[in-house]
Amino acid sequence: MRSGVRLASGPGFVVHAVTCVDDHRGWSPVEVGSAHQLVLVRRGRFRRMADGRGAVVDPAMAYLSLPGQEERFAHPAGGDVCTVLRLSPRLWEILAGERGRPARSTVYVDARLDLTHRRLLAATRSGDPAYELTEALLPLLATSLSRAAPPPSVGGGSRRPGRTAGAVVDAAREAIASDHEAAGGLVTLAELLSVSPYRLSRAFTSELGVSLTHYRNRVRVGRALDRLEAGEESLARLAADLGFADQAHLTRTIRRHAGDTPAALRRVLSRASGS
Repeated sequence: MRSGVRLASGPGFVVHAVTCVDDHRGWSPVEVGSAHQLVLVRRGRFRRMADGRGAVVDPAMAYLSLPGQEERFAHPAGGDVCTVLRLSPRLWEILAGERGRPARSTVYVDARLDLTHRRLLAATRSGDPAYELTEALLPLLATSLSRAAPPPSVGGGSRRPGRTAGAVVDAAREAIASDHEAAGGLVTLAELLSVSPYRLSRAFTSELGVSLTHYRNRVRVGRALDRLEAGEESLARLAADLGFADQAHLTRTIRRHAGDTPAALRRVLSRASGS
């Protein structure tokens, strides 16, 4: 028997924690995949049969499940706990490019990919699915896809062959600064710029030394400080206006960037401006 808990969702994806308490050596009846999914084991192990190939799945071996794929499972070692990433067809198309159906469905999970998985789980609590959670998701999916299938001959970044990382970053910064509608999420921003989400994310790290999420939050914190200096009284209103999940999310982000709470900074800025 399986039970799932929805940890978080973002543009085109959902993250679930799935617990299975089955305990049987024989193969289960055939199950037909209904979505593009990446499944990573957190605890336990089991066997999976797909496309005529059997594999032991454990914390060192993840797998991709595809729509229409026939799967069977066996649980000779008892129960397990997995992270299941479910992707929309559109997001799969954006990330997989022309890879098509992966050559194999299993994905070796080395220590680095394990750490990336753990960072994703931490990001499910961030309150920022459009950027922080998405940016944690991208390297996990990109690495998994590259290990399961050869790279695409044509990707999102190749639609503008000569475009440098610096040009991509500049265009993204302009969209964020102008509050372009597409800048509300990493995936939609990448589509606006005609690059892959992963390339957009990497461009910020290589050019600025900070993540796209960090940069966007830096812009929002600057706007928050302007409002606080002008005497903004309602932190809830400020959070809503600047696109934070809630007041707590606003407070955490400002403290991380500016080193103090919004209330304390409001007092400091008020004294500095003489108001």
